Amino acid sequence: MKIALLGYGKMGQIIERFALERGHEVVLKINSSNLDELNVSNLSKADVAIDFSVPDAAIANIYLCFAANVPIVVGSTGWYGQLQEVKNECLSSNNTLLYGSNFSIGVNIFFHINQILAKVMNNFPAYDVQVEEIHHTQKLDSPSGTAMTIAEGIIDALDSKKEWVNELVGSPFEDVIKKDQVLIESHRIEHVPGTHTVVYSSEVDDIEIKHTAHNRAGFALGAVVAAEWLQNKQGFYNIADIFNFK
Repeated sequence: MKIALLGYGKMGQIIERFALERGHEVVLKINSSNLDELNVSNLSKADVAIDFSVPDAAIANIYLCFAANVPIVVGSTGWYGQLQEVKNECLSSNNTLLYGSNFSIGVNIFFHINQILAKVMNNFPAYDVQVEEIHHTQKLDSPSGTAMTIAEGIIDALDSKKEWVNELVGSPFEDVIKKDQVLIESHRIEHVPGTHTVVYSSEVDDIEIKHTAHNRAGFALGAVVAAEWLQNKQGFYNIADIFNFK
């Protein structure tokens, strides 16, 4: 495939390495220094775009790919408030988009286990649950998209929870957590690629499931695999559509 990389920071560079190793060609690399090259004409040279830019740029990048009729894999998060609007535009314009809060195979297995555990915990109301996430200090959004997906998985499966709230540790936080809310506790620490933990606590014990990323490679490889999966498809997809969990 010919790939356009929208966002050529640390993640974009690792994505490029995996893409080249797997026989693909990178025909466009966009970062803050060459935004003038991000246009329909240049995008049209690509078979697929992979976006790992910043939250503020993601929506514009998506619509530009729609205008160029180029499928796009979106790894950027922080834009999900406009998810339905983007989905409607994607489908009405016969375009193709695949998004995900995390493209790591291990994290997607974790998402699946998280929902199974939440369903089991309906039978054990003595336990309350919260989500903890740790990321590097350069991460711009809080909570992480991965943490939101985890919390939403809990809400979908655990009858007692209806919504999530976020606390960025170190910032002012005055909310009282209600019984029907899932707390996402966010930490920002240097040099941490990403750690996510779900904790069920009772008076007598805790139950935890945890995913720890050792580096960014799993996310980058997953993004290239997603771009390969998207070939010859049309429509609006989530990363979960790639996996066939039974």
